[in-house]
Amino acid sequence: METYPLSSISVEEAARLQFKVIDCITKKFSGREILNRGDLGVVPGLNKPTTTKKAEQVIGDLFDGESCILVRGAGSGAIRLGLHSMLRPGEKILVHKAPVYTTTASSLEMLNIPAIEADYNDPGDICRVMKENNDIKGALIQYTRQKPDDRYDLAQVIRVIKECSEIPILTDDNYAAMKVSRIGIQCGADLSCFSSFKLLGPEGVGVIVGKSRYIDKLVKESYSGGMQVQGHEALDVLHGLVYAPVALAIQAQVNEECVKRLNAGEIPQVKQAFLANAQSKVLLVEFHENIAEKVLIEAEKLGAAPNPVGAESKYELVPMFYRISGTFRSADPALESRMIRINPMRSGADTILRIIKDAIERVI
Repeated sequence: METYPLSSISVEEAARLQFKVIDCITKKFSGREILNRGDLGVVPGLNKPTTTKKAEQVIGDLFDGESCILVRGAGSGAIRLGLHSMLRPGEKILVHKAPVYTTTASSLEMLNIPAIEADYNDPGDICRVMKENNDIKGALIQYTRQKPDDRYDLAQVIRVIKECSEIPILTDDNYAAMKVSRIGIQCGADLSCFSSFKLLGPEGVGVIVGKSRYIDKLVKESYSGGMQVQGHEALDVLHGLVYAPVALAIQAQVNEECVKRLNAGEIPQVKQAFLANAQSKVLLVEFHENIAEKVLIEAEKLGAAPNPVGAESKYELVPMFYRISGTFRSADPALESRMIRINPMRSGADTILRIIKDAIERVI
């Protein structure tokens, strides 16, 4: 099987991104403000905590966006609100010809937005579909891979769509933000949406960054006090953004080391190992024998996490050993019995390979 994982930034590039986060913070907050837990409530004139507004300005500057809003509902909520701000019910949206992420599919149904498919791996197909459907009013692009053979370049897909029509484009940057050199809006999209929980931030807070014309609409509609992200939560989002880049770059580095060592034959029972974005960038390990399920059972006893919490949240420290994703199972159902996926989280390659080796020995 051949996969096309996204290119991760290096540890050195991640350090520079960390420094950029801090630089943006110092331009909006005083030293005393950043050392407290922020304010609460609907401040007159802002209708949200002052701390939250400043945090949104930091994030907007960080990703070169015109504006930013922190919302309830994590990444899925951010995408849902972003779609709502761009399109009216009944208007068509362009999507990739692949399984749409479950909560995104629910959002399209909830908002009554019909989806028109095009193969994002084929620029010619994008042009053809848009010409045949000149009533498409927006586009949705998931940054990470939706199926094993996806290989499209996000910036190229955005460019091709914009050349065909000046429709707004929303990118789902979950599992990509702070891992890659540019998020969707930095590649020409109108809105980028992602979860702070996947970036060592608080539960349930989503980020929408991009064009002011869409975000201003959401700000006006989100006037209820209960809808506001409070000051302490906004600060926690910034704390996560500070520490996420280097942690995630090290994680990518560990993935690369594991692939190299496993494919060099360090564990004879492993047939092959490779990287894939499914959804997060993970290590896929294929065994010669159908022992995947039993290995997962033993790996949990040896300290590996058996399931995700927020898929790279602040709670996930030990490596996660998990069954392969639904898209991979659909591509080849037989893989489920002989392949597992591993996310290093904060662990090193030695720990991961030790758990694999010990789990296999227990099984056989």
